[in-house]
Formats: sequence, structure tokens, C-alpha cells
Amino acid sequence: MPNQPTRSDVHVNKPLTMISIAYIQRAKDFIASQVFPNVPVEKQSDRYFSYPKSFWLKSQAQRRAPGTESAGSGFAIDNTPNYFADVWAVHKDIDDQTAQNADGPLSLQRDSTLFVTQQQLLRKELHWTAKYLTTGIWQGDPSGDFTPANLWDTANGLPITDIDSEKRKIKSQTGYLPNTFVAADDVFFAMKNNASILDRIKYTQRGIVTEDLLAALLQLDKFLVSQAVQDTSSEAQTDSYGFITSNSGLLVFANPTPSIMQPSGGYTFSWKGLFGAGADGGRISSFRMENLKSDRIEGEMAWDQKLVGADLGVYFNAPLSVA
Repeated sequence: MPNQPTRSDVHVNKPLTMISIAYIQRAKDFIASQVFPNVPVEKQSDRYFSYPKSFWLKSQAQRRAPGTESAGSGFAIDNTPNYFADVWAVHKDIDDQTAQNADGPLSLQRDSTLFVTQQQLLRKELHWTAKYLTTGIWQGDPSGDFTPANLWDTANGLPITDIDSEKRKIKSQTGYLPNTFVAADDVFFAMKNNASILDRIKYTQRGIVTEDLLAALLQLDKFLVSQAVQDTSSEAQTDSYGFITSNSGLLVFANPTPSIMQPSGGYTFSWKGLFGAGADGGRISSFRMENLKSDRIEGEMAWDQKLVGADLGVYFNAPLSVA
């Protein structure tokens, strides 16, 4: 029988031009830039003014008798609060030899830019979570961090009742109702399946629990879910993937329009004065590294996440029975 061509003779494997695979997380999964207002600043460090709330939440007005002076009053100003926008940077080099041998659909400039951007988003998210979504810092509840008496993944859990109760505590301490709730991914899914919440929405048009629906039920402007994932292993170790946070939540007032004499649980000061930076303090640069015979894609971000009003938030510590 004469020889027949094999598959390897008639076809040489080559990269498909319509598909490539990369684990790029969605921008909406990163909440660090969605919770507190961003304040673009010209200088890397500076001070800002704080007005002690006690002067504003008491009245010193007195009944005035004919021919007498009005009651005198006033307020103090604290000019010691400050920020310092650290610069966070990372780069990816594209060497000439690799660039010349790259096949489609690879675009090393594009892919390196996406990679550097993801690195920066993840760093900011990790910093935000460690700064705000933790125990012992929020004071909106005079008793401290809040853990529900009936956990939300149990039959008697009442998330709406618990959140409403904590809203009133913040209001009673500050005069402001919180407008934002941040939930860890597992807390969000527990709330989606909570009997008391499902009972509230069973007659709605869709009957599906979404972030927007929870915001409406809780009478909040925003209900955000922390869904970013990280690998906590060191190099050369077995990969260890998981959510950045779990079994936690934050109820807080986040001012939607930062301005003079406006409180907020937190602010992000972004150094837009860094040459070429945007309002979020970030920039992507591309330049030649001739000594390495490479092109460099470099990302920089400069910001400081500040806890401004600890009494404007309550940390929900372990609202679920299973972490």
C-alpha cells in the first residue's frame, strides 16, 4: 500500500487569531474606587481641615431680652489631618527577540498594558480592604463592631432589620444616614438566599435579588460586592486562590460629592499632579530600555486612602455562620 500523508504532514499547528486566554478580572469586581469619593490633588502631600462635630450638633442659641446682646458661640477647626500619596509602580518588559517572534493574536504592547493595569487595581483593592474592611476602626455603633444575633445564613437571620438598626445608630451619632453597604462575596450570596429578603421581593417583577434591588430594599444609594480574587502563594509555591475578603461587611456614609465642610467615612486622595497622571493618580508609560534591548510598559498610581469619619461607619464582623 503506498504511503499516505499524515495529519502532521498536511497541517502545522499555529495560534488561532480569534482567541486567547487570560484571567483578567472585571473592573467592577474591584470596589476600591467605587466606595469613597476620589479627591484629585496637585501635591503629593498636604493638610486638610476638620471641624469637630460637637460644635455643630449642639445649639447655644438663647432667648434674647430687649436691649441685650445675642448669645455668643463659635466652633473650632483642626488643621492637623493630612495625607501623603505614595507612588505604587510596576512594569513589564518586552524584549526585542520575543516581540519579533510573537504570533497573532498576541499583541504584547496591549497585553502588557492590561497586565500592568490589573496589577495596580489588585494592589489598590488589597490596600483598601486592609484599611477599611477590618475590625476595630469604625465607631458608628457605640458598642463597636457588629455581629448579628441571628446570623444571616440561618433560618432566623434578618439582614434588613440589622442594617436598619445600625443605620439609626450612625444617624444618632452624626446626623447622617449611611448610604452605602459593602458586602463580601459570600455575604452577598447569603443575603440573596435569605428567607426574610426573598419574602420581601416575591411579588416584584423579576423576583431576583441583585445588588440594585438590595440597595433599594435597604434604602441605600449603593450596594457593592467585593469580588476580587488573589493568589496568596509565593513564587515557586503551590497556587492558593481565593477572595480578598470573606464573611464581612461595611455600612457607611460615603459622600457622593466631596467638597468643603462635607463629611465622609473615607476619602481617596489621588495625586493628579504626578506628571501625566489622570484624576485617579494613575498613568501608563511606554519607553525604550536600550540597555535591555526591550520596550518597557510601566504603570504608576499615587494615592492615599484616608479614614476620615470613623463614626460614619459600622463594620459587620462575621455575619455568617460559615466563613
